[in-house]
Amino acid sequence: MLALRPNCECCDRDLPPESPLALICTYECTWCRDCAETKLGMTCPNCQGNLVPRPIRPAAMLAKHPASTERKFRPERCA
Repeated sequence: MLALRPNCECCDRDLPPESPLALICTYECTWCRDCAETKLGMTCPNCQGNLVPRPIRPAAMLAKHPASTERKFRPERCA
C-alpha cells in the first residue's frame, strides 16, 4: 500500500492525499508537479526513475488506511 507522503521532498509544499499535484517514483519519493517539471525534468533524483501521478485513495479507504504523516524534505536533491 502506498504511504501517500504529505509533502514535496524538494520545496516542502503540502500534498494532501487527494492532491492531483503529487507525483511519485517507484520508491514513492514524492514531488509536487511544479518541482517535477521545472527542476527535476520528470525524473526522480534519488533513483533516476520516471515520475507519475500519485493515485488518490478513496475517502472510505483513507479512513481505514490513513496517509503517512512522515515528512521528507531534501532540497539539496533539487539543486
